[in-house]
Amino acid sequence: MLCKCLLKNASQIVQITNDSTIKIKKGKEQNEIEIIKNGSMIIDLNGKIKFIGTNEQLENYLKEHENIKFEKEIDCSGKSIIPGLVDSHTHPVWNGDRCHEFVMKLQGATYMQIHQMGGGIGFTVRHTRQSTIDELFELLIKRLKTMITNGTTLVEGKSGYGLETETEIKMLQVLHKANQQNISLKIPEIVSTYLGAHSVPKDKKLDEYTNEIINQQIPAIKEAMEKGLIGPSLIDVFHEKGVFETEETKRVLLEGKNKLGLNINFHGDELNPMKSAELSYELDALAVSHCEHISDEGIKCMAEKSICATLLPTTAYILRIEYPPARKMIDNGVPVVLATDFNPNAHCMSLPFVMNLSCVNMRMTLNEALVATTLNAAASIGKSDTHGSLHVGKVGDC
Repeated sequence: MLCKCLLKNASQIVQITNDSTIKIKKGKEQNEIEIIKNGSMIIDLNGKIKFIGTNEQLENYLKEHENIKFEKEIDCSGKSIIPGLVDSHTHPVWNGDRCHEFVMKLQGATYMQIHQMGGGIGFTVRHTRQSTIDELFELLIKRLKTMITNGTTLVEGKSGYGLETETEIKMLQVLHKANQQNISLKIPEIVSTYLGAHSVPKDKKLDEYTNEIINQQIPAIKEAMEKGLIGPSLIDVFHEKGVFETEETKRVLLEGKNKLGLNINFHGDELNPMKSAELSYELDALAVSHCEHISDEGIKCMAEKSICATLLPTTAYILRIEYPPARKMIDNGVPVVLATDFNPNAHCMSLPFVMNLSCVNMRMTLNEALVATTLNAAASIGKSDTHGSLHVGKVGDC
């Protein structure tokens, strides 16, 4: 029997949980992680974990499987093995550098002021529309290779810089193409998200563009999915005052859920209190991202249904706004997730940096931050059955 890899003699194997039925952690449990001391792992040819246990247990396993051989053996003495990190909120497909906006921010311009001046998302949309699939693909691969050097092995990636059918599908095609080649290109696995409702184009009104999404974009995406050209599994909307209001957000999310079979994971309660958390409860969402202005009632709602709060401290950092109330959410039973929010505005591809920022500025513990970037992050994008903790049968992307 041939296996891909034997990792042996690790000082620690951080499983996150030793119960394979646990798919998410919240409250006090988010601060609890399970560790195997002096452990070893075997990864099979399909990249799945075949064995995990102590070095002593490995000896017994090898005696019982005398014919087992390995393509590679790695001595992990003095090292720890953790699950691959999961970046569950990114905007990695785009063209058009926005470094000039950083100067504007330093001079006091707000996110929405830059947006209204034609910058922000609108600036990126113009450049992304003009780019070819090959150009966007090349840029994406460079970014993903940076992410994997920082420990990210599973990444969520959104469309949203098209704001019209052709470019939205083009972005999803780029993500799909990259995911099909992730092993050969040595990049993270990708979960793609349709985010046509990222902003309202300047030449359209909210109701007009909402109808365009429902009557044009979503049917075209369904057709592209059926042809195997794209493979989104999530739908997102920027639920924000002056962008997508509550009624329009609800319409788009439900259309994506009902017509495309996509799980709901959306932006909310970022710049203004929008009751996004309450809406997530109504719609049975997997997660809400940002949550800087989440209400007490919203916290109760998300805790009751174990809806993930995906916190993006790099955004609060770059926009100089108040950080999300991570401590309050964890203490009240909301499963908290951390992600980079990589985009032209928050140019971060390092989850370890995000974890550090969260511990310092949101008072999370080290264990909470690790769970937030592994098991809980995987749960927020519908992947905790296969990713986020180390168990036999799960993906061995440690």
